[in-house]
Amino acid sequence: MSAYTAVLLYAVWTLLLPIGYASIRVPLIAGHKKRADHWERGQPIDDPAFLVRARNAHSNCAENFPVFAAVVIVAGLLGKIAIADAVAAYVFYARIAQGLSHLAGTTLPFVALRGCFYFIQVALILTMIWRLVLG
Repeated sequence: MSAYTAVLLYAVWTLLLPIGYASIRVPLIAGHKKRADHWERGQPIDDPAFLVRARNAHSNCAENFPVFAAVVIVAGLLGKIAIADAVAAYVFYARIAQGLSHLAGTTLPFVALRGCFYFIQVALILTMIWRLVLG
């Protein structure tokens, strides 16, 4: 998988997560069971735990995507895309694994897995940066 493909798939994953919780919220709004502003920040959360985890997994993806995409774009601009190609797919795989462990639950094993997969992503992105700067 190329680095550019990994970035695109990461973007797709980031978009799929909110579709999951929106697919539950939209019918509630359409059926007049909840107001559209029911989920605004600062409101009490009464969503099922899975939806809260999906929202948090989406937020985490959105927070980290710009760094990953920027490193891949810079690699391309520097003419060193091969460095990103060697690593970017693993960043994407670790992101999927982190998201799935986030969705699976909040028990200690899932939280530990989520942390491990996040650390893997950070280490891989730092590896790309290191190789771009020194390579």
